[in-house]
Amino acid sequence: MTKYIEFLKKAFSGEETDFTKVNIRSAVLLLAIPMMLEMAMESVFALVDLYFVGHLKESGFAIQTVGLTESVLSIMYSIAIGMSMAATALVARRIGEKNPEQASRSAAQVLLVSFAITFILSLLGVIYAEEILILMGSKPEAAAYGKNFTRIMMGSSTIIMLLFLINGIFRGAGNAMIAMKSLWIANIANIILCPILIKGLGPVPALGLTGAALATTIGRSIGVIYQLYHLLVADTQIRIKLPYFKPNYSLIKSIIKIATPGIFQFVIASCSWIFLAELVATTGGENASAGYQTALRLMMFFMLPAWGLSNAASTLVGQNMGANEMLRAEQSVMKTVKYNVIFMLVVSLIFLFMGNFLVSFFTQEMAIKDFAKNALQIMSIGFIFYGIGMVMINAFNGAGDTWTPTWVNLFGFWLFQIPLAYFLSKYLDLGPKGVFISIPAAETLITIVAFILFKKGKWKTIKV
Repeated sequence: MTKYIEFLKKAFSGEETDFTKVNIRSAVLLLAIPMMLEMAMESVFALVDLYFVGHLKESGFAIQTVGLTESVLSIMYSIAIGMSMAATALVARRIGEKNPEQASRSAAQVLLVSFAITFILSLLGVIYAEEILILMGSKPEAAAYGKNFTRIMMGSSTIIMLLFLINGIFRGAGNAMIAMKSLWIANIANIILCPILIKGLGPVPALGLTGAALATTIGRSIGVIYQLYHLLVADTQIRIKLPYFKPNYSLIKSIIKIATPGIFQFVIASCSWIFLAELVATTGGENASAGYQTALRLMMFFMLPAWGLSNAASTLVGQNMGANEMLRAEQSVMKTVKYNVIFMLVVSLIFLFMGNFLVSFFTQEMAIKDFAKNALQIMSIGFIFYGIGMVMINAFNGAGDTWTPTWVNLFGFWLFQIPLAYFLSKYLDLGPKGVFISIPAAETLITIVAFILFKKGKWKTIKV
């Protein structure tokens, strides 16, 4: 017992570790424990919002607005994740080469490029918030009700980008503890502010759905301030200095080369989820849409820790490739797969047997609960494959091979999942259930293809 406690203390200490030298099992777990908790905290944002807005008077409109806004924001997340992939790959490779100064310069350039891209999209989201909700399948009265929530959330896209991106930088350096703490701080602030701003307290007026958006944005901003302190001021392995922000066009070219397919990779996936959300809304109505969004938020609460665990593979592949330890890089991936399969098996059982109990926390509307429970039980069938697939995807990305998972996602989501969802829901008249079935079917196919390509080993030849 004592050795396990000591191990956990080391995982949470944030002390610098050479992950190219320590035992592979230890390397995976030292990274995975804080990374899983980091991702769990990211999912808490949406769940906290969903819990409080689910108890508002117009709960159907509110839940739908939160869900549809999150679906659109997933495009912003895609850009942030794509850029963070470039940051993780470049920083991890330079750390593996024992060159922390160049790792810091790479991080500064990624921040420079990312800010320019996200600012423009954020502005468009603020201007066209109501139109975006209607385009997503929301009724005009629901869109009018939720437009301020969407406007604030879209306007905070730069903060979202920084939160993801800077954490990607620290993960690449192997300092997962700072990444985890930043999201804990952001979530604690959000949890405190949500009831105050939504329901009102003393001189603070009850802002309802708009208060949820403000609480989340303020919470994330506090988390970013904590990140920037450790990136710019504190004595850490990655320390960005002001001159590092001077544009380095050769480095920017390398960043764009890695990040562009990485962004497409997640935009492809995110847009497919947007299409599915619209298909559920049009075939099942408001209750089906709210139920589906509730199920997705619950699913992501458990999925994001699995994604955090798979992020360990990304860091270990990048650092070991930098140290020219190709066999160790591959072994690290397979060890991560083992742990993720165990985790996702447990999650599958929870959803199969406790779906109704979990949904009850967020809504008491029977029609919404029925759709949410049905969605959870069907989607959980493919969780084990999903767990394997996300490790494979992160392994490719950690190597800097962002094109392979991009093509896999394009094939799996747009050439298989969407046609299948449309066929089942429309032509076989299964409605929302057809959409739910298409999700585990596509994830299973994507995992099989990704695993085969990983074993072929082309990723080992990538230079960054």
